[in-house]
Amino acid sequence: MIDLRLLREDPDLIRASQRLRGESTDLVDDLLRADAERRAATQRFEAVRAEQRSIGKEVAKASGDERAALLTRTKDLAVEVKAAEAAAGEAEQALKRAHMAVSNVVEGAPPGGEDDFVVLREVGDLPQIENPKDHLEIGEALRAIDTERGAKVSGSRFYFLTGVGALLQLGMLQLAIQQAVEHGFIPSITPTLVRPESMEGTGYLGAHASEVYRLEADDLYLVGTSEVALAAYHSNEILDLDGPRRYAGWSSCYRREAGSHGKDVRGILRVHQFDKVEMFSFCRPEDAAEEHQRLLAMEEEMLAKVEIPYRVIDVAAGDLGSSAVRKFDCEAWVPSQNRYREVTSTSNTTTFQARRLNIRYRDDNGKPQTVATLNGTLATTRWLIPILENHQQPDGSVRVPKALQPFLGGRDVLEPFK
Repeated sequence: MIDLRLLREDPDLIRASQRLRGESTDLVDDLLRADAERRAATQRFEAVRAEQRSIGKEVAKASGDERAALLTRTKDLAVEVKAAEAAAGEAEQALKRAHMAVSNVVEGAPPGGEDDFVVLREVGDLPQIENPKDHLEIGEALRAIDTERGAKVSGSRFYFLTGVGALLQLGMLQLAIQQAVEHGFIPSITPTLVRPESMEGTGYLGAHASEVYRLEADDLYLVGTSEVALAAYHSNEILDLDGPRRYAGWSSCYRREAGSHGKDVRGILRVHQFDKVEMFSFCRPEDAAEEHQRLLAMEEEMLAKVEIPYRVIDVAAGDLGSSAVRKFDCEAWVPSQNRYREVTSTSNTTTFQARRLNIRYRDDNGKPQTVATLNGTLATTRWLIPILENHQQPDGSVRVPKALQPFLGGRDVLEPFK
């Protein structure tokens, strides 16, 4: 949620952000109105309750007609207090709904929509591969990826990773955790089922609700990223922050991929289940922009270790999720498609998620303030695509990047299990 003080002081800033996102400015007016109505309802409730308490004290001292009149007024006030309390509660709920509807305030992102990103840099030389095979053809030949049996067992967009495919993913994720620990991140294996308030607190029950799996009988949600569990880890807490508190969460992730029917159906690019190591930081708001660059540098370090060409893009405002004020994506080169495809994202969500989840820190004066939160992908199943394709050899084998070799039993080439 955005800061209501900022809304009151500069509503035009919020309206401008909504326009950059391609979202309605009416939502800002709705929030302003709900905020004013909630404050008025609260003041009304407090006023009649204060009068009720005052008269209660007077009744004890009064007698005769005066006491009778005060008792009559007391009865009337009891009705008024109950009604005012109910009205204040309704106004509070209306404010919450209006507050949840307004996205975070964009900071520095380019204007435009999905195709209006800005390329910040391209890193690495594109491999010269004659008639490159795609990752599925490579993976099937190595007996590393099995989408046919995945579909037989679970349906479309499911798969098995077997043999060197399983080893490659496990090695990549272990390399990511190793790097994270070296940089001071706390490793964590997180729950993949979370309560509604955790999902709502991170902003995934708004525009992205259709992508989320829900276990209705238990009122739990399957996460699409460990960001959700890591963000909620410190909900309703006050943290002691000497510096950013950083976590690296390893989890399986689940996405319905609603709205992507017929899109990227081949292979493992767009699937319902995958594994990921996600970085998550809690820091002071004034440190958030610097922390964002740190997470991006971590992603680039990992991409360098697996030796694949990539580019970094600054995502346009109209393509940001509701929680993010700015997002950088790393896109890896995929030879079979002759294009870059997204493999990491890192988002600065400032105080938006923490305000929903009630996560605070004590400032230098000991006063509780809302923390900033940031997240970023460090490695995920999708990375197998550019790793297999960029390192494919003419004989059908795949070269293993040097940094991954210790995690694959010293293998320098991927070959099928015998």
